[in-house]
Amino acid sequence: MAVTIRDIARATGYSIGTVSRALKNQDGLTDKTRTRICAKARELGYDFGNLRQGDIRRVAFLLHRQHNTQSASPFYLPVLHGAEDACRKRGIALSFVIVGPAEPVLDLVRLHQPDALMCAGFFEPELVAALRDTGKPLVLLDMRLPGYRSVNPDHALGGYLATRHLIKLGRRRIAMLTGPLSHHSILERYRGFRRALFEARMLADPDLEIQLPSIGDTQDNLHAAVDALLAREPRPDALFCYNDSAALTAMRHCLARGLKIPHDIAIVGFDDISAAAAAIPPLSSINIDKDLLGRMGVDLLMNKTATSGLEQTLTVRLMVRESSTDD
Repeated sequence: MAVTIRDIARATGYSIGTVSRALKNQDGLTDKTRTRICAKARELGYDFGNLRQGDIRRVAFLLHRQHNTQSASPFYLPVLHGAEDACRKRGIALSFVIVGPAEPVLDLVRLHQPDALMCAGFFEPELVAALRDTGKPLVLLDMRLPGYRSVNPDHALGGYLATRHLIKLGRRRIAMLTGPLSHHSILERYRGFRRALFEARMLADPDLEIQLPSIGDTQDNLHAAVDALLAREPRPDALFCYNDSAALTAMRHCLARGLKIPHDIAIVGFDDISAAAAAIPPLSSINIDKDLLGRMGVDLLMNKTATSGLEQTLTVRLMVRESSTDD
């Protein structure tokens, strides 16, 4: 038998109205009461997806604090703009909220009084679960978790296309700079990289794969990683970076070390931010339609018939520029 609000009211001693307001994260209750009721609901196995939702008039676009950086903004700002434009055409107000696990996230969200939530990029699973427990419609952008609706670029395809391109150029010592593999998008890009090597019957060399540390100065970490790769014998003749910010920094560092690009080392990035095409030399990259990613997120959020766990995939394409071709 499915657990009902009446069951939770009986188990907690609160009225059905109080339980309903707590599960829907509505005002008029203390945090202690809300927490106790939601905890009991989870303990009993209540399906928060059963909460009745009215029309969506306000949406909160949530971005993790770790993405609120100069390097991440060129990717997530176009996603936000796409979502905002899609909302505006529907008469929906969109608010932008930066959150982190050490902050009172639910209080920050409640301040904006949204009817639905969109989470862009990486979030701790515990934080996403707490947001889902508010009972509000929730969609993940550029992140995947089992049981959640999400829209993701085809990161694995992108990693595959970038690496296959370098292989077709005749490069045989292909290195990769990667970020935290706990991030769905980064792990999928790495898997695409490995798949391309496997299909080309090229052995993956662990010495040519460097995962950048998540602490310390990003620029210093990138410089140290590139220096470590350039010190390998024989030296890598190609480099695939998990995003454009890393690729642009790596390219500048290689040039400062006297290497010619792409003659000595070909470089490909990921995301195709505006700085990629403007770089000298222009950076080859995997293009993601970031505006469309935001629009697809709103479409999925408004689709009341979409089931939990539904994942939509946004295709990607390789943009070949001078950093990886002599043509």
